[in-house]
Amino acid sequence: MPTEIKKTNSQLDGLFSAGAHFGLIRSRRHPSAKPFIFGTKNKIEIFDLEKTFEALETAKAFIRSIAATGGAVMFVGGKNEAQQVILNGATRVNMPLVAGRWLGGTLTNFPEIRKRITKLEDLTSQKEKGELSKYTKKERLMIDREIERLNKSFSGLLPMKSLPKVLFVIDPKREQIAVAEAHNLHIPVVSLASSDCNMREVEYAIPGNDASIASIKYFVNEIVTSVLEGQADFAAGVKKEI
Repeated sequence: MPTEIKKTNSQLDGLFSAGAHFGLIRSRRHPSAKPFIFGTKNKIEIFDLEKTFEALETAKAFIRSIAATGGAVMFVGGKNEAQQVILNGATRVNMPLVAGRWLGGTLTNFPEIRKRITKLEDLTSQKEKGELSKYTKKERLMIDREIERLNKSFSGLLPMKSLPKVLFVIDPKREQIAVAEAHNLHIPVVSLASSDCNMREVEYAIPGNDASIASIKYFVNEIVTSVLEGQADFAAGVKKEI
């Protein structure tokens, strides 16, 4: 028991240090966020970090269970504060990501999206192998521009060979199209959600600061750790079967 309490206190300290407890002004609060609010300081609502911790642990266990079966976790965070953190985190675990504008149909029209990804893979491969030398200078320039355009929109989706098993989203209010597409396909959503978000809108809402880089980085790192643990479980299971 003492070990568990020490671990919990350490986690709470980490959350506090990252500024995860800061919500928004009360007038922006969504009714569903009320149970997670501890109080107010300088007109800013403060999250109850014990409840944030509990929600995070539940979400991490779910994420680990998905990764342990070989399932993909898609990382989504288009706001400026989240983009680089999402890119770094998803890249560490070789998971698909959207760190910018969500393209409508990314999930619900995946067969068409997959064609674009395949085209990007094919053109990139041809360029790396020097197979574009057969084209004229003008044609190579046009192909380079096409690769650049496709990279901008689809490079983060290269690991996505099929639909993800879960979405991890920073700010479900901002990423409402992504959340709606996931729900349309019965894909569960784990999300870091501030006090202006509908906590009931996602399956695993983690109440916390979704607007600061430090806080976002803390939660992304926690989710990445869970993915790594799940991937290790999956690898161990495969090895055992062999």
